[in-house]
Amino acid sequence: MTLHVLLVDDQELFREAVAVTLAYDPRIADVATAASAREGIEHVRAHAVDVVLMDIRLPGMDGIEATREILRLRPSTRVLMLTTFDLDAYVVQAIRAGASGFLTKDASPAALGDAVVAVASGDAAMSPGATSALLGFVREGAAPADPAAALSGLSAREQEVARALAAGASNGAIAHELFLSENTVKSHVKAILAKLGLPDRVHVVIWAYENGVLRPGR
Repeated sequence: MTLHVLLVDDQELFREAVAVTLAYDPRIADVATAASAREGIEHVRAHAVDVVLMDIRLPGMDGIEATREILRLRPSTRVLMLTTFDLDAYVVQAIRAGASGFLTKDASPAALGDAVVAVASGDAAMSPGATSALLGFVREGAAPADPAAALSGLSAREQEVARALAAGASNGAIAHELFLSENTVKSHVKAILAKLGLPDRVHVVIWAYENGVLRPGR
């Protein structure tokens, strides 16, 4: 995997440090940088980008609005939010905007590289605090609808996998629980995301609680 990455951050020193760090990762082909949301959007408009590392607090247009615009332009691009603040409101807004992950800027270089690869592969990457905040929000705000209707477009096996995904199970754990190979689980996950119109696993969590597939406290 050789990925094209764009870092959008208004702090020059941080931009350069992250770009140099990621340049040593053999999984990453190149790292472009942008100092503003508008500059980042124009780069994505002109170039193929696999993963955008997006600061939330930017002058003018913020990172959350920029995420919405980037995903409108290139739905296949994945966005990983970077911020100094691990706050509930930012977690929820970023994921609602379509971000595939949320990391604080004190993440280690190895963790950042792994997160880039994870979101490029269709997984999600969340700092522990961000994960707790997100799950807490969807549990408290969930208004269960009709789970049967929500699941009706999935096969019986896909429904089992979707419930396990929403509960946070890894592919290996799902394979063990359902007596499947990991490759088969990966195929089911890909089909589930396509049928539900969701970009990655973290959005399956939101979908499951909003539609009553999983209930608060599960």
